[in-house]
Amino acid sequence: MPDIPLDIFWGLAAAAGLMTAVWLLSLPLRDVSIVDPVWGLGFVVVAVTYAVAAGSGDVRQWLVLILVGIWGLRLFAHLAVRKWGTPEDRRYREMREKRPTVFPLRALVTVFLLQAVLMWIISFPLFQAIRDGDPPALTPLDVIAVLVVAFGFFWEAVGDWQLTRFKRDPANEGEVLSSGLWRYTRHPNYFGDAVQWWGFTLLALATADGWWVLVSPIVITLLLMKFSGVGLLERHLSEKPGYEGYTRRTNAFFPWPPRGEA
Repeated sequence: MPDIPLDIFWGLAAAAGLMTAVWLLSLPLRDVSIVDPVWGLGFVVVAVTYAVAAGSGDVRQWLVLILVGIWGLRLFAHLAVRKWGTPEDRRYREMREKRPTVFPLRALVTVFLLQAVLMWIISFPLFQAIRDGDPPALTPLDVIAVLVVAFGFFWEAVGDWQLTRFKRDPANEGEVLSSGLWRYTRHPNYFGDAVQWWGFTLLALATADGWWVLVSPIVITLLLMKFSGVGLLERHLSEKPGYEGYTRRTNAFFPWPPRGEA
């Protein structure tokens, strides 16, 4: 692994500072789930922090900031609109009810600061692509990276839009969305999110010593497939009428034509 400048810890400081501020806001609101929309915004803050620490950069630095800005701000806006006017997420309510006295500090450590650390680890490709100006000009790998990010953004943004439109129709109450991108994967938004991080990693790999950041897309892909994404949501959705048949026809993560009913 190459020598990593101490500038990388500015990203950890920025993520921890942002998440601590959101935690303080959550105390009077009694709503820990306000942390969810901040996930995308946090990467924008971290990327800008890396850019400020690196000083004036090359075209790749600006490319990273633009791509992360588009992705992160769209995700923040989408989740903020979805969160607005809703109560605290059931997961956090259950944690609060079990140990109300220690819950605020527990939430700071296990929710807010844990997400800050994960955000920092996942942001390694952004750090590498922003601070390493060798080569200074864009390469064919950079072009491929942009196409991969765009492909992932399409799956995530369109998947979110299709689900939002589906839920707004009262006729779909209790139904399972199985059309559009949701016909090919049960979680097109999570798939698209993971693809984008592999695209950001390609931008880092286009630099001279970018290979060390491969840990980041592996971490976010595993999180989305097994833990905070598909794994967590599927446990709740499995109780929904019609979802069992949907799971038999449709891949959980990677898109594929639906299978016929047995």
